[in-house]
Amino acid sequence: MTPAMPVTRKIFPDTHPLFLAMAQELRSLVREHRGERPFSIALAGGSTPQRFYEQLVRPPFKEQILWKQVAFYFGDERCVSPDHEDSNYRMAHQALFTHVPEAQVFRMEAEAPDLDASAAAYEALMRQHLIRDQDRAPVFDLVLLGIGNDGHTASLFPQTTALHEQEHWVVANDVPQLNTRRMTLTYPVLNAAQRVWILATGISKRHIIADCLRSHTPQTDAARWPILGVQPSSGNLIWWLDRDAASLLV
Repeated sequence: MTPAMPVTRKIFPDTHPLFLAMAQELRSLVREHRGERPFSIALAGGSTPQRFYEQLVRPPFKEQILWKQVAFYFGDERCVSPDHEDSNYRMAHQALFTHVPEAQVFRMEAEAPDLDASAAAYEALMRQHLIRDQDRAPVFDLVLLGIGNDGHTASLFPQTTALHEQEHWVVANDVPQLNTRRMTLTYPVLNAAQRVWILATGISKRHIIADCLRSHTPQTDAARWPILGVQPSSGNLIWWLDRDAASLLV
């Protein structure tokens, strides 16, 4: 694993200024993007990212973000149909995609009978649409991640095989603790991103946030808390937190 880049923490009094600041930063990044390809974002699932997405389609961001210059991907997906209530795609579609050209949304087809083949197909799609770094890994302009109370991110859960994947960018990961299987991006592609934003809010996240951000050996502790395996090789890493989530850091 590559050496850790400096980590930035941005802490806000509550979620309103937090989501506002994130939306302002994303607006600036899209405006400043000069690549021949669209600004690429890998989205996170969950209720907290959903509230951020809803912020993006409120004024003034709805009108000011250049949606035609943004392409949306996913960090992980549950093995359900795209209209299922547990689908990350369904959540993002309801919160955000009604304002985005359909051709610029690349969902994970995790409901497919052969999840391994579907993961390989998503990897091929990324290879086609994204630029790649010196290690030939696809480079997202931005990866948005959440964190579970067990330290998981995307569908990289503690003690699962995907934590050790170094060749594939997308895999089907068995998650015994939830008795399920999910499709997820892996560390090689997460760590090739130009920017990674980790979003956490609420008092229930205070213990895992404190444990992770106080860790002196993130590469070792990633086996216990998978979020710590996210160490961008050359991009920047920002933890976006509200005061409740960060309450044990001070």
